[in-house]
Amino acid sequence: MTRAASAAHRFKLSFDVRFDAVADGLPRRATLARWVRAAQERDLTVSLRFVAAREARRLNARYRGRDYATNVLTFVYDDVEPIAGDIVLCVPVLAREATSQRKTLRAHCAHLVIHGMLHLQGYDHERARDATRMEARETALMRALNYRDPYAPADVR
Repeated sequence: MTRAASAAHRFKLSFDVRFDAVADGLPRRATLARWVRAAQERDLTVSLRFVAAREARRLNARYRGRDYATNVLTFVYDDVEPIAGDIVLCVPVLAREATSQRKTLRAHCAHLVIHGMLHLQGYDHERARDATRMEARETALMRALNYRDPYAPADVR
């Protein structure tokens, strides 16, 4: 067990996953739970939803004012512990991005679950300094889970 994974077990986790859209290569619940736990830094109640492009577009338009399907959306409902929120992943966008970035769907999904988990716990990438901090954390977690740096150019992976 990695240091990140063992540290996460100190925190309480209520975890749910819902597949409203599916694709070959999506991870099983146990794998998703392992990724969630690896990125967990406090007590959490989190739901992962895998959705189609139409639902991702609707949510992005309604809550972010952007009329397109995006890869991941994070919704924080309660920012006192345990933090409660949803992470919504758009399956067609994940699949398209994985192909264009020359990654497996599984590796790309791991990265975006971790990315969403960090957002849920207060990480942000609006300012350069915050982005550097968040990307470094994502990279460290991905490496701890035996995945390559998600920000490295495709030919360096």
